[in-house]
Amino acid sequence: MKIYTLKSVQDLPIGVDEAWEFFSNPNNLKVITPEWLNFKVTSSLPDKMYPGMIISYKVHPVLGIPITWVTEISHVKAPFYFVDEQRFGPYKFWHHQHHFKETDDGVEMTDIINYALPFDPFSRIINSLMVENRVKGIFEFREKKLETIFPPVVAIQVKQT
Repeated sequence: MKIYTLKSVQDLPIGVDEAWEFFSNPNNLKVITPEWLNFKVTSSLPDKMYPGMIISYKVHPVLGIPITWVTEISHVKAPFYFVDEQRFGPYKFWHHQHHFKETDDGVEMTDIINYALPFDPFSRIINSLMVENRVKGIFEFREKKLETIFPPVVAIQVKQT
């Protein structure tokens, strides 16, 4: 089984507590997911995640075909990290770490995704032709969306005459 790893790092001009408030609320997942996935949560969600929480949803990753995806929030250490793991869905293995580190300018958010596809070794072709680019595309969308939700602070210089 081939395990693929993707890493995404983004700086946000907010504090770690504000970042945690946003990302630990599972209701915000839809906000940062591209529309082409036609993402729909099918379980009831609280406003705060907790270890052991199960989230189920429908996604349409290829040709509009709906797939049920069930994840578990397996680890939580507020406000520094949480992990979601697939329990049922399109991947043979899915492990997604979300890390938040306070910096001088806000927070550095790091996602580390490890995944494997079914039907290895044939899945290696599918990954290189489609899956890897789709997963990267989701995180590129999310990065742009988060820049609109948490826009960078622009310094204004005032000249005295």
